[in-house]
Amino acid sequence: MTPWVLRLLLANVVMFLLTQQNLPEVLALMPRLILHRPWTVFTYMFLHAGLTHLFFNMLGLFFFGPRLEVRLGGARFLALYFISGLGGALLSLLTPDAWIIGASGAVFGVFLGFAMFWPDENIYIWMVLPVRARVLVTVMTVLSLAGGFAGARDGVAHFAHLGGFVGGFLYLKWLERRSPARKFKQKTRQVKKSGVTGRSIELERWRSIRREGMHPINRDELDRILSKIERAGVTSLSSDERAFLERITPKPD
Repeated sequence: MTPWVLRLLLANVVMFLLTQQNLPEVLALMPRLILHRPWTVFTYMFLHAGLTHLFFNMLGLFFFGPRLEVRLGGARFLALYFISGLGGALLSLLTPDAWIIGASGAVFGVFLGFAMFWPDENIYIWMVLPVRARVLVTVMTVLSLAGGFAGARDGVAHFAHLGGFVGGFLYLKWLERRSPARKFKQKTRQVKKSGVTGRSIELERWRSIRREGMHPINRDELDRILSKIERAGVTSLSSDERAFLERITPKPD
């Protein structure tokens, strides 16, 4: 369990216990009232209609959140969570008179982030059926689109789910554009122009990363990437893998 996942779980559970007998309308989101109740674009994420609603949202956060928090860092993970929830609130403007509650939009952003970093990871549906993360997110997106535009009356905020995907995707793409890996590529091209590949320098820097005190998930990811370099070379690395290496590489004094 990572710090921000634990805090979000506790915040949702505590809010559920406090509002179990009387769900405060002033904290729920009705899209057409956003300008009059702007705080509801955040507070709606901490309200749930029942124990089952809370359980499945928190179950998703519990399974997918910790690994993503370790990969992104606490601040960026928290930003992803709330920006995804905000995306869910904004896309819910397509259903202006519906009452929207729940952390689903925020948690769907976490799902998307997990699938973007580990697209081929198997997710076991009902603990039995293996589905690749990218396939699962694609199916969930299609279902949210279909449910939203079909005007589903199942009590599910489909556009909030879809908005969570959109918000999460835009934020992660923005992070990618600001990633050290992009600057790293530019430096590599400059080195190549001078007649030096620079790859031995890259490997030396990455192999100098100290493992002491490193989170086990980060340590396993580092070992996986270094093994990939040994097998297929530096050019086989994705931009996300380069960004990860640059983030944990010691900076010169």
